[in-house]
Amino acid sequence: MNYISRRHLLQRAAGATLPLASAIGPANHVAASTATTASPGKADHCIFVWLGGGMSQIDTFDPKRRGDPKTRRAGSDYDAIDTCVDGVQVCQHLHRVADRMDRVTAIRTIHHEVINEHAAAVNRVHTGRPVSGTVLYPSIGSIIANRRGPENDRVPAYVLIGYPNVTRGPGFLGAKDGYLYLTDTESGPAGLTRPGFLTDTRETRRANLLDTLRQTARERFPESPSLQSYDDAVSESRRLSGPEFMEVFDLDSEPADLRQRYGSEFGQRCLLARRLTQRGVRFVEVAHNLNFVNGTGWDTHQTGQLNQHVLIDQLDSALAAMIDDLESCGRLDRTLIVVATEFGRPPGFDTRGGRGHQSATFSMVLAGGGLRHHGAIGVTDELSKSIVDRPVSVADFHATIHHAMQIDPSEYLYDGDRPVPITDGGQVVSELFS
Repeated sequence: MNYISRRHLLQRAAGATLPLASAIGPANHVAASTATTASPGKADHCIFVWLGGGMSQIDTFDPKRRGDPKTRRAGSDYDAIDTCVDGVQVCQHLHRVADRMDRVTAIRTIHHEVINEHAAAVNRVHTGRPVSGTVLYPSIGSIIANRRGPENDRVPAYVLIGYPNVTRGPGFLGAKDGYLYLTDTESGPAGLTRPGFLTDTRETRRANLLDTLRQTARERFPESPSLQSYDDAVSESRRLSGPEFMEVFDLDSEPADLRQRYGSEFGQRCLLARRLTQRGVRFVEVAHNLNFVNGTGWDTHQTGQLNQHVLIDQLDSALAAMIDDLESCGRLDRTLIVVATEFGRPPGFDTRGGRGHQSATFSMVLAGGGLRHHGAIGVTDELSKSIVDRPVSVADFHATIHHAMQIDPSEYLYDGDRPVPITDGGQVVSELFS
């Protein structure tokens, strides 16, 4: 007798409903990802640069006419400059990236409906879905960790260079697909560094005691998913605390001129991300501006706009250096660089010269990854307020990243026995794949 598992039955049933969903209309079709005919992706690693607060697209990768915060004339705060791609301009403070835009694509027509709430918008961009009261969805980093795993068993699959947050987490996938995080690039993850007072003898005693407790727990709760998840995390942390992995955090081993090209403390995080992916880490998120060098970060309300150029210049140095560095070691086509943010900014200025929030259209950026780059995709109106051509949803952006990372965005994850599409109906931006 042939038996069909519940999981298999649900997957087949979900697949059988797709033609019906298409016939009913787009509103019903978004419940499942759609397979793509785009050429296969080539990337093996992803460096996800996070610009928390909301990067102003009109002041960076989608410049328009000059505005004036003093007279409150809507428009860009900086001059636009040409790039090495005909017809594509960026702001004057991205002059290094401008010379490398043939290896970059700014998708200028990203959109979602979350407008004024940072946490919900951060969740949307990291998980590709609205906040749910019943399901804790995994982040894109955790999905990639789940589907691809680390390149070898000496490194974790997912590293977060920034502060821990549930939006970056594994959700229903469990701790095994979570992140290792750090905020200090000099010393590495604090949880993996042995305190100076802990001798070899004391560490061995502690490890033996922990092993006894773990074994007792396994015997008492042999089928507990939570215990298994914890046990897996303990095993991985002990494996990674040795010198072989920890030496990746020694940035002093890099040439001084290379470190100088990466620039600021944020640039050093990007350099570390390159080292981590080179060792086999599959996904690294790098948070920009943890120390708020302009006073407000990318959330440029009020006076934060005055020093926004400092952030843009740091991004310009680090992104250009990372492209050159990866290219020089033959890894640019294998490494997808993503520059993401939770929403953009409107073209108008507030009474103190800053900008509000805008989710109707904003820019996110892809570089390297073996993509067929265009410099820019999507057209916005004369003030980058609304989409004129080629809208790209956050789910589409996720599907494109997954496809670039050789992950089929039409596949399913499982919350227990419940099938969950990898993306919320995302369509791959096929122009990026030759």
